[in-house]
Amino acid sequence: MTPPWGAAMRQPDRLSCGASVLVAAHMLADEEYAATARRSFVAEVLALHRRVTGPRSRDGRAQLPWPRAIGTPPWAVARELTLVTGVRHRVRRARWSTLRDAPAPAALYVGNRLLPRHVVLVLEADERRMRLYDPSHGGLVTVTRDAFEAGRLRVAGWDRPWFVVAPAGR
Repeated sequence: MTPPWGAAMRQPDRLSCGASVLVAAHMLADEEYAATARRSFVAEVLALHRRVTGPRSRDGRAQLPWPRAIGTPPWAVARELTLVTGVRHRVRRARWSTLRDAPAPAALYVGNRLLPRHVVLVLEADERRMRLYDPSHGGLVTVTRDAFEAGRLRVAGWDRPWFVVAPAGR
């Protein structure tokens, strides 16, 4: 899967990695949206971050409000990915098999041994490696299966995979 955005798309602040991932996923799913979002990436990300942490989702359904200062809650990422792709997503423990078998894209929460701290977008995964969009620098990263399983991801300074938001039923 080749990202359609070309030049780097970096998250606008330290709290908007999840929203950046969601904008990127939407761009992959919708060419018209991609053309617009490429020109206004920062505004798109900040608006989406407000929405996914607010009391209502894009489809008007109630959602648990979440302090923006903590980042993006995984259930809001699941709902937004479901709306963008038309396929129900759910939060699951991060396992290589889940990422390898899930149709891309999927959101992966990474962090340290205590907490998840960052969200990246899994663009593709096979038996040996996966390609990620990392919004901390706006580019692509490759992670090997060995590094993933050993908790040595080295993605945006974080090593441990925590959970994945992927299509349900896989």
